[in-house]
Amino acid sequence: MDFSCKPNECIKCTVSQCKNHCKTKDYCSLDCVTIGTHESNPSQDQCTDCKSFELS
Repeated sequence: MDFSCKPNECIKCTVSQCKNHCKTKDYCSLDCVTIGTHESNPSQDQCTDCKSFELS
């Protein structure tokens, strides 16, 4: 567990497998994230991806 994690309360996140996830709270520790898509014409929330994801 990373005790130095500073949650960015502007970026909620529930992906606990991400290196940037604050394990004690459901927030990201990054100042800024990049959101993208894997679809040419996204029409659902499942079509979007956090491009800042890093496997912990």
